[in-house]
Amino acid sequence: MIHKNPARLRRARQTRLKIREIGVLRLTVHRSNVHIYAQITSAGGDKVLASASSLEKALRANSKSGSTKKAAEIVGQRIAEKARAAGIESVAFDRAGYRYHGRVKALAEAARAGGLKF
Repeated sequence: MIHKNPARLRRARQTRLKIREIGVLRLTVHRSNVHIYAQITSAGGDKVLASASSLEKALRANSKSGSTKKAAEIVGQRIAEKARAAGIESVAFDRAGYRYHGRVKALAEAARAGGLKF
């Protein structure tokens, strides 16, 4: 039986090493079965500069479920707003080993539309 999570974490580790080598801010996505989370961390990975998730009250009012593409788009827009408020314009997208598909893609495209550059 092949387990998906160790392979995903291995892919994530490779991406994070490359992003750290470049030394830019990182937009990280985490996806669970029920919610989606996004946060912007410093180049070293030690400080969270902005975060958004489908758990926030403002987002829960707009969407029935946190596990839909619509919820991911709202989280993407929200993280872009918070990044602009913090003076952040450019980030590296860290999809944490998840495929660029579905909710992860919806979040990324909404963040780009909101003004973030990847």
